[in-house]
Amino acid sequence: MQTSVADTLSTLADAIDDLAAAGSVERVQRLVHSAARRLTDADGATLVLREGGECHYVDEDAMKPLWKGRRFPLETCVAGWSMLHGEPVVIDDVYADARVPHAAYRRTFVKSLLIVPIRSHDPIGAIGIYWGEPHTASSEEIAVVRALAGSTAVALERAKLMQEVERRRISEEDLRELSERDPLTSVLNRRAWDQLLASALRKGRQPLYVALLDLDHFKRYNDRHGHPAGDELLRRAARAWRSAVRAEDVLARYGGEEFAVLLAGCEEDRAIEIAERLRHATIDEQRVSIGIARWDGRESAASLVDRADHALYAAKRGGRNRVMLAA
Repeated sequence: MQTSVADTLSTLADAIDDLAAAGSVERVQRLVHSAARRLTDADGATLVLREGGECHYVDEDAMKPLWKGRRFPLETCVAGWSMLHGEPVVIDDVYADARVPHAAYRRTFVKSLLIVPIRSHDPIGAIGIYWGEPHTASSEEIAVVRALAGSTAVALERAKLMQEVERRRISEEDLRELSERDPLTSVLNRRAWDQLLASALRKGRQPLYVALLDLDHFKRYNDRHGHPAGDELLRRAARAWRSAVRAEDVLARYGGEEFAVLLAGCEEDRAIEIAERLRHATIDEQRVSIGIARWDGRESAASLVDRADHALYAAKRGGRNRVMLAA
């Protein structure tokens, strides 16, 4: 007898430890019904959650199928009675108790049962234990299932909180990502570009280049083909340019048909090589002019971009479709 009690307490302790470490509601659900069945040496166990005015039999571990996935009004099932009254239900003979919907049990193996609410005050669910032969739940069985139910309440609330925190974190990341992306081309927008450039200058990493790209005769293209075609051209150009830069380079839509690239950690010949690669990657028969400026280590972001802009317009004045390096 003492060994049996020791084994039961050890099983309960293991179950409580597992519940404390469970990181999701689904994991808690799987742990509860299997632990309940082991603790009582029963033929079946189920976890029921209270959802509005219904009992939701979310999961089970039983010798034969019971009601996994089904929902019943609180007033029509024994688990509902247990939750509404906040107390355990011990039924030796399911067909001799008026609280049992006999028709629902005739298709099952169940002869006796124990239902324990998850929390006595404002229960959030219940644990159901079932036997295929007549059985009267002992005070020890009731006690260990109540202990399991108490740990289940804490584990469920904790898992729900963790999932909500994770959901909000992902949502916040998504919102931040959306706020940093140009909705047309999906590259970084001007706001994100300004922040990243300022950050790079604060870090003082050398060498550092800024390249400005401007699609040649874009207004003429828009006038000839229409704005939807112009938008599609910008999208396709951005995709092509993304594949032409290094993973560490920063590509952004600076405004209109103008894009910007931040090239850090490469020397002049490498920066020009990347710029030429961008020029050649431009789609179809379109052409692009590119101006590049190297940061001198002291000037502001505005000054650096302004020098790249002057180099860009020098490229346009020189005949377009070329790369110009600022003096």
